[in-house]
Amino acid sequence: MARNISVKFTKLFINNAFVDAVSGKTFPTINPATETKITDVAEADKADVDRAVEAAKSAFKRGSVWRNLDASARGKLIYKLAELIDSNVPYLASLESLDNGKPYEDSVFDLGCASDTFRYFAGWCDKIEGSTIPSDGPYFTYTRKEPVGIVGQIIPWNYPVLMLAWKWGPALAAGCPVVLKPAEQTPLTALFVANLTKEAGFPDGVINVLPGYGPTAGAAIAHHPDISKVAFTGSTEVGHSIMAAAAASNLKRVSLELGGKSPLVICADAELDMAVEVAHNAIFANHGQNCCAGRRGDVQQSAELHQVRCRARR
Repeated sequence: MARNISVKFTKLFINNAFVDAVSGKTFPTINPATETKITDVAEADKADVDRAVEAAKSAFKRGSVWRNLDASARGKLIYKLAELIDSNVPYLASLESLDNGKPYEDSVFDLGCASDTFRYFAGWCDKIEGSTIPSDGPYFTYTRKEPVGIVGQIIPWNYPVLMLAWKWGPALAAGCPVVLKPAEQTPLTALFVANLTKEAGFPDGVINVLPGYGPTAGAAIAHHPDISKVAFTGSTEVGHSIMAAAAASNLKRVSLELGGKSPLVICADAELDMAVEVAHNAIFANHGQNCCAGRRGDVQQSAELHQVRCRARR
């Protein structure tokens, strides 16, 4: 890990350019390992969301470069982004660990998953198909799948680049421009990857990244009438707010990944020593900061004592 890396991008990314917030405001991002400030980052609010949405609308209008791209060409852009992530792993992993606090090896692993995610969705670009439906009479009936429009995306801090990939991959494969708000705790890698999208050749306005806070930038995304879908990963409480905002604005589509209480079931005929390792990894991986962490263990009674003793030794 490079311990003294330089932070290259701290401004908002709108319309393929790094720009200051309309308000001129910034906020600090903190190294959680040392509790010291890394740098100040531009702070987006409603006015900046409006700017980003206008850029995305221009990118999405009929006749634009993005709308006229062949599906396979979209796939090549996404694949190129995956290659650029792979070629920048040492720097990106160092930046992720600096801003998020996770071990460097974990950041490297996450980046591999992120580039794999982009490759997966790159392959889907030219495989999104409609269907024809047999109809009586002189009729030809078919379905045609089209992008829903601008997708607003709000992600948490536990897997910054991987969450970004999970949100961008399907939206871009379908042909949708995106307006992403990274977690205010971890904005730095999202801004660096935004620059990689420009290097990859994505047209202006297709990708927009707005660091900021939930009650301002996040709420503006959820309420915006020109955003057709919101994808959010975070707390159940905020998920309720986003659904309410979607209903009150334009009935935008919503995808939510919220908190959970995932059970882990261990039967008496399992490999019990291995089960202990699996159980520990299920709850403590990534310091337990997982939406799907195994937070509740259900152990068959005859195996309970063995599990308790083994876990105590761990």
